[in-house]
Amino acid sequence: MMRILAYLGVAGVVLVAGAALGVAFLLWSYSRDLPPHDQLAHYEPPVMTRVHAGDGRLIAEFARERRLYVPISAIPKDLINAFLSAEDKNFYDHEGVDLVGIMRAVIANIQNVINDRRLEGASTITQQVAKNFLLTNEVSFERKIKEALLARRIEQAYSKDRILELYLNEIYLGMGSYGVAAAALNFYGKSLDELTLGEMAYLAALPKAPNNYHPFRQRERAVARRNWVLSRMSDNGFITPFEASVARAEPFNVTPRTGGTQIVETQFFVEEVRRQTISMYGEDQTYDGGLSIRTTLDTSLQALIRRELRDGLVAYDQRHGWRGPHARLDSTGDWPTALVALDTARDLAPWRVAVVLEVTNDGATIGLRPDLDEAGNMINPGETGYVPLSEMTWARDSKDNRKVGPEITKAGDRLAVGDVIWVAPVAAEDGQGSAAQGQYALRQIPEVNGAVVAIDPHTGRVRALVGGFSYQLSEFNRATQALRQPGSSFKPFVYAAALDSGYTPSSLVLDAPFVIEQGPGLALWKPENYSRTFYGPSTLRLGLEKSRNVMTVRLAQAIGMDKVSAYARRFGIMDDMMPVLAMSLGAGETTLLKMTNAYAMLVNGGKKIEPVLIDRVQDRYGRTVFRHDVRECAACAADEWTGQAAPEISDTRENVIDPRTAYQVVSMLKGVVDRGTGRTIASVGKPLAGKTGTTNREQDAWFVGFSPDLALGVFIGFDDPKPMGRGETGGGLAAPVFRDVMKDALADQPALPFRMPPGVTLVRVDAKTGLVAAPGSEGTILEAFKAGTEPRAPSQVLRGTTTDDFSQDVSGPVRPVPSLGTGTGGLY
Repeated sequence: MMRILAYLGVAGVVLVAGAALGVAFLLWSYSRDLPPHDQLAHYEPPVMTRVHAGDGRLIAEFARERRLYVPISAIPKDLINAFLSAEDKNFYDHEGVDLVGIMRAVIANIQNVINDRRLEGASTITQQVAKNFLLTNEVSFERKIKEALLARRIEQAYSKDRILELYLNEIYLGMGSYGVAAAALNFYGKSLDELTLGEMAYLAALPKAPNNYHPFRQRERAVARRNWVLSRMSDNGFITPFEASVARAEPFNVTPRTGGTQIVETQFFVEEVRRQTISMYGEDQTYDGGLSIRTTLDTSLQALIRRELRDGLVAYDQRHGWRGPHARLDSTGDWPTALVALDTARDLAPWRVAVVLEVTNDGATIGLRPDLDEAGNMINPGETGYVPLSEMTWARDSKDNRKVGPEITKAGDRLAVGDVIWVAPVAAEDGQGSAAQGQYALRQIPEVNGAVVAIDPHTGRVRALVGGFSYQLSEFNRATQALRQPGSSFKPFVYAAALDSGYTPSSLVLDAPFVIEQGPGLALWKPENYSRTFYGPSTLRLGLEKSRNVMTVRLAQAIGMDKVSAYARRFGIMDDMMPVLAMSLGAGETTLLKMTNAYAMLVNGGKKIEPVLIDRVQDRYGRTVFRHDVRECAACAADEWTGQAAPEISDTRENVIDPRTAYQVVSMLKGVVDRGTGRTIASVGKPLAGKTGTTNREQDAWFVGFSPDLALGVFIGFDDPKPMGRGETGGGLAAPVFRDVMKDALADQPALPFRMPPGVTLVRVDAKTGLVAAPGSEGTILEAFKAGTEPRAPSQVLRGTTTDDFSQDVSGPVRPVPSLGTGTGGLY
């Protein structure tokens, strides 16, 4: 018996030893294939890039995973305790694997198998870090062993706080949120330290299965899970039972913020920033690198130019008639649901889509499309409004882009029940519609489109950019991507080349018929003025103010088109403009951004600038990796002020043109506003200058100009170029948009004069003839001459003056100003 027991004992020892050796071999074989855990020390999770306006407002986020990485020290203790209670209450006690938790899970899973329920896991937070960072989500015995082995190694290599920090920043919590900081922002629009105890508990309830506890689709389950976490926190001693009961009583209000763009007016600008960021750093760094991008955007100016551009496009559209309703539907059925189902732009607020429910002689009752909450439920379904007759009389029929047919005398002439239309809110008119109904005006989305760009002329910073009527209707950016003919807005650069060639603003050029051969087999080219009239010898100033085509062509021929082409390249308008005379009238192609930047170089004194949308870029650690302004300023880093002078920063900008020439062109462009084709802008009451531009058959309308500290360009035209109608010129279409933007943008600014450089002399001359003005003469101006080219009589010269009133009445003795060139040439 003893022998048998001895044999059995030896056999048992051998079996135990064999089993131990087998387990050891199994663990050794698995451990050989484990990924290196030391990569966690250098782990940089994908973090979203955030884009801010110049005033610090968030305007966009670029991300594949919307994550904000925060250190463990910045995470509230209650939030940490909520996750520990829900996921791993013994986290700070075990060494990576919780044996007690495993035994509890085994016992629970026996019951789960019997009752056909989902099996429980027993993974610790450390094991979840091992799985999420180093392994796959494969459900297998092998993966669980590797997970446990890695968890042990991780615990030996890193502190508990580092492991918890990795976990809380990596986990997916639903609704596109990775990590607790992003979840707090996306679920509640709050930072971590602003969360309530109930909100923290809900976030801690999500790691297991976010979709099972969705705040809208699974609201009851979400509330129950939140309350369970609060109970666990109370049982574990992290909070008191009273605190748990108060948190359970909190309203369950998840208020998600919209992803990415926070200001709808910035979409064209943001897309251009995104393209530039990708070109600078690549897609991976843009979407996963956690960059912080500070842009040049002025959000108030951006909203202003967006509004004024839309108003200008709508005004043109209404002058050309009604093209019909957006769609039609059965207004007797469930029209709110039908309206929600329509695929329409959502960035046209305050415009709304509506269906006509009833039509009378005096107006129409409309049903407005409901907005949707985050759960997809309609807000205020069945809301109605009223369109009075007075707000639809513009809508005569349109044919070939012009109004036709009779006047609108009753609402039924225009609208019918079931028409789906766009409407905009207006002030209510007495006696029309019910007291509960809002008043609306009939609108339609314009076919014509356009763009506006605002630039700081001293730095090139793009302060605002709108590339079209609606980003959702068309992402094509007409400010940066549309190559269009600038028309007469190119002429200032022809005149600048002439002024650098020895001409003065008072030089005479013949405005008379001009004919030139274009080559064998081609018709003679006969440029004409827009008025189809010729005016004889005229000054350069008058030619620019009145936008005389024939004078410009004759002038370009006199100085040579090679020089004009060189100026187009120097100002960044066109790199390879053909040296043919038609180009002097703006027949080449460029973008609005380039043209506006070129004008900015005129008003800044001829200094070279490049348009820039990004001021600074910082990496995820706050280190500056890009800065637009690279000038050094050692004196700017003073620790304290002890009476020293303000630091001086060197101006490293190169000159693209003589500052005196730039000022002469500025003064002539101010004449365009005061007396010429842009005189509608003079009503702003501030020193402004600029130039209209209209191409053949009115296919493109431009106005590009500036105040002393703001350059602004406006373009309007059809995307597929076609005539906009006789009389639809840059002065009638684009200039009013420029005027209205400048009126509001400069409302609180002093009326600063344009800055005059040294070497410029102002002389009293007749505005029409350019001759020195006689005493008491009317219609005189102060003309800008380069020193040495002005009349020699001392009494006629105002040296050192800085006045900017080029249109004041002045007196003095007469002396003719010599013409430095008549610019004659060509075939007559």
